[in-house]
Amino acid sequence: MENQGPSLDDCLKLLKGERDEQRLAGLLLATKFCKNDDVDSILRVYNALGNTFLDRLLRTGMGKGSTSKSRQDNQDAYLQLSVTILAAFCRVSNIASSDDMVKKIPLILEVLSKELGASLVEECFEFLYLVSAAHTDGSRIFYESGGMTVLASQMPNLPDGSHTMELAMKLLQLTTSKLSLDTITKEYCSELSSVVIVLAKQFALLHNALKFEALHLLSMILSSIYAAPVQETLRAMSNLTWSTYLRVGVVAVLQNRVAPDQRLEALILAESVMCIAGERWLIGQTNSPDTQDPIPADRCTLLVLESSRVEIAVLLNDLAYLKYEKIKDSLDAESVLLKQRNLGIAFSLVEKTIKLISSVAEDEGNIISDTMFTKIITGLNETVGLILEYLRDAKDHGQHKGNDLLASVRIVGSYLAETPGACNEKVRELLGYMVLVEGEEEHSSFSSVCFLLPMLCQITMEIDGCRLIASSGAYKAVVECLIRLVEEDGGTVEENGPIFLACDTILNLLLKREEIGVHMDDSYFIRLVGVLSSWAEDVVDLSSTMMAASICSLILDSTSEAVLECHPHFTCNNLTTVCHLIRKSMKSYGKDSEAEADLVQIVVSGYSRWADRYPRVKAAVEGR
Repeated sequence: MENQGPSLDDCLKLLKGERDEQRLAGLLLATKFCKNDDVDSILRVYNALGNTFLDRLLRTGMGKGSTSKSRQDNQDAYLQLSVTILAAFCRVSNIASSDDMVKKIPLILEVLSKELGASLVEECFEFLYLVSAAHTDGSRIFYESGGMTVLASQMPNLPDGSHTMELAMKLLQLTTSKLSLDTITKEYCSELSSVVIVLAKQFALLHNALKFEALHLLSMILSSIYAAPVQETLRAMSNLTWSTYLRVGVVAVLQNRVAPDQRLEALILAESVMCIAGERWLIGQTNSPDTQDPIPADRCTLLVLESSRVEIAVLLNDLAYLKYEKIKDSLDAESVLLKQRNLGIAFSLVEKTIKLISSVAEDEGNIISDTMFTKIITGLNETVGLILEYLRDAKDHGQHKGNDLLASVRIVGSYLAETPGACNEKVRELLGYMVLVEGEEEHSSFSSVCFLLPMLCQITMEIDGCRLIASSGAYKAVVECLIRLVEEDGGTVEENGPIFLACDTILNLLLKREEIGVHMDDSYFIRLVGVLSSWAEDVVDLSSTMMAASICSLILDSTSEAVLECHPHFTCNNLTTVCHLIRKSMKSYGKDSEAEADLVQIVVSGYSRWADRYPRVKAAVEGR
C-alpha cells in the first residue's frame, strides 16, 4: 500500500506516551491536525495531551524549572511549539474558557516581554485575545497581570494593519468594555496615551474595517468623561504627529460614503481632538507624514462643518417630532437623551468653527480662501436659522426648559456675537423668549443670558438694538444676570468678563433711554443700584468702580431718594454704599485716566441733575 504519512491516531498515541520525547513528537505532528475549523481534531489532541505537560513545556521554553543542558539548548523551540499549540487549542471556545488557560495569561504576557519573532508575537496575542474573550475573568486577569503595559510597549512595533495589530486592538476593546475606563485611565494614563498614538496612525493609514475599529476606540477613549488625564498627556507632547493622523482619518471618513454611526463617531473624535489641540486643528496639515498627497488646509474645516450641519438638521427635526408630535405614552426618554447628546456634539463643532473663523479673520494671510470663507458663513447662517426655527417651535409649544434649548441659545449667542446682524427678523421675534430659556436642572435663565451677553452688548451700541432689548423685556433678564454675577464675583479682574459685558449692555441702554422711547421698569434697576454699590466697596480696580458708579448715576437720574427708601429690595445700608461710591468717583474727577474719563463724566453730569433729589448723597459728596 502507498504510504500516506502519520494519521491523527498515530499523533494521539504519541501524545499519550510515557516519555516526553514521544509527547514532543506527538505535538509536532499535532500542529498539522489543529487547523482553525477542525474543532473535533483540536479537542481530541487537547484531551490526549492534558494540561500538565503543556504547562511544563511552556515553562521550560521560558527558562523556568529546567536545568538540563539539552532542554536549555532547545528552549526557543519549546517556547515556539508551546505557544503555537496553545493558540491553536484556544480557537475552541470550550478550551479557551477553561481555568487552565486563564492561568497562563500572566505567563504569555511575560513571554511578550522578551525579544520574539513576528509569528510568535502574533500567536501570543491570539492566545491572549481568545482566552480573555472566552473566560469570565479573562479580561480582569489580563489587566491585573500588566496587560496594558504590554499593549503600550508592543503596539508601536507591530506592522500597520497586520493581523497582530488587529488582535491587539481587539484586546484593548475587550479590556475597556469589561473594566472601568476611569480605573484604566487613572492607573495607566501614560500607557493609554501611547496606545492612542498608535491607533491614530492606523486610523489615518488603513482603508479597511480595521480603520473603523481604530475610530471606535479613539472616539471612546478621547470623548470619555474620564479622558482628561489622557488629553493632558497628549497636549503636553512636543510631537503632534498624532493630531495630524487624526485629521487625515477624520477627513477620509467624512468625505466618503460611510454608515451614519461611523460619521457620527468621526465627528465625536474631531470634537475631542479640538478639546486637546484647539480649533486651529481644523486647518492644519491634512496629508499624513507617510503620504505625499496634499489636501487643501481648509478641507477639514468644511467637511466637519457640513457634516455637523447635516446632523443638526436631522436631530432637530427628530427631537421636534419626539417632543411635540409623538404620543406622550410612547415617548422613548432614552432616545431623546441620546439625540440631545449627539446634538450637543454637533453644536460644539459648529461653535468651534465659529471661533476658528473669528480668529482667522483677525490674522493676516489667507489660511482660509475667500471662496471657502463664503461657504462657511453661508452654511452657518442656514444652520443658525434652523436652530432659531427650533426655538420658535419650542416657544409655540410653551417649552422653555431643556438642555437642547439651552445649547441652542448658546450657539445662537456665539454666532451673533460675531455677526450681530444675522437672522435679524428671527432674533427680534425670539429674543424675549431666549433670555427665559433654562437648562433641565436649572431654576433660572442665568446661563442663557450669559451666552447671549456678547451679542446683547454688541447690539446695544445702536438705537435699534437698545429698543429691541427694552421692548422685548430682555433688559430685565440682563439686570437679574448682572446682579447674580456681581453677587458671585470672585474678585479677580480676569474672571470679570461677563460682568463687564453685562455692565456695558446696561450702560448703553441707560444712556439711550430717552431716545428708545420704551418704558422700562425702574424697580429692577433700583435693586441693581444697591447690589452694584455694595460690590464696588470691595473691588480694587478703578475701571470696575467707575463702571458701577456711572450705571448707578444713570439709574438715580430717573428716581429719587424717597422712592429708593420705599423700595423693598433697597436698604439703609444700600444708601450708605451709594453715598460712598458716588463720593469716591467724584473725587477722581480730573485725576482719572483717559480710559475712565467718559465714565467719570457720566457720573459728574448725572450728579448735577439729580443731586437735589438725594440729600444724603449730596451731603456725603459735599462733606456736610
